[in-house]
Amino acid sequence: MNGFDDFDSLIERLRRTATVETVYGDPISTGDRTVVPVATVGYGFGGGGGDEGSGLGGGVGASPVGVLEVTPDETRFVRFSESRNVALALVLGFVLGLFVRRSN
Repeated sequence: MNGFDDFDSLIERLRRTATVETVYGDPISTGDRTVVPVATVGYGFGGGGGDEGSGLGGGVGASPVGVLEVTPDETRFVRFSESRNVALALVLGFVLGLFVRRSN
């Protein structure tokens, strides 16, 4: 198998995972309400080669961003709050700052 075959195989594997289900999860229904999870999905790949050899790599990452809420009256997007992540980052920054200050 040459480098182009490897590259085509990698692209095909990524293409199979790039589906609607990757971004929109399975709907969950309760009564007259349906909730559909929504995520951001990113793909990346790269490769290189030369006289000594070649290599390929790829990856995928997903992060939940919210849900679609479907009722008989409306459909709305409910975004997950990022304030929790900001608060966690601030606390971690404060703790790291204390640690660095004590070690000096």
